Amino acid sequence: MRFSDSRHLTRLALAASAILLMAAPAFADLTAFVGRTATPTSRNAKGLAVGTGLLIVGFEFEFSSTDEDLTSAARAPALTTYMFNGLVQTPFPIARMQFYGTIGGGVYHETLSTEPAGDHTNFGTNIGGGAKISLAGPLRLRVDYRVFTLRGNARHTPVQRVYAGINLKF
Repeated sequence: MRFSDSRHLTRLALAASAILLMAAPAFADLTAFVGRTATPTSRNAKGLAVGTGLLIVGFEFEFSSTDEDLTSAARAPALTTYMFNGLVQTPFPIARMQFYGTIGGGVYHETLSTEPAGDHTNFGTNIGGGAKISLAGPLRLRVDYRVFTLRGNARHTPVQRVYAGINLKF
């Protein structure tokens, strides 16, 4: 191999390494939300989600708590979920909105205080989507719809939830 060929290969290797090491910048966001769980009755839900991602693909951990309803005939249990989700989102906002779809799984805990054996904990999955709407600077409004499928002895499945929250991108 000639000296000029080795210099050429060295430059090519350095350029390839630089390209591989330059990843898209990672972003993170935090969402505090309130909403309604509609199954079997409409009840208050609240929670927190923290996520990170690259340009199109992201991940999040979400905690949500839905109130118990003993006033209706359906007697809806309290529901707490701990979900880890993958997201696919538009790479940039369209008309100030960044749309996304999500799918994931985790653990749920159901409690009905009127039953002696009213607690159930098991695995659940969820699928949904929504939009993050730019407000000012890093502040966004997040709207989301999810359908949860609860395994085991869940009283009601699937469970639907809709929420709105304040999202901070950093």
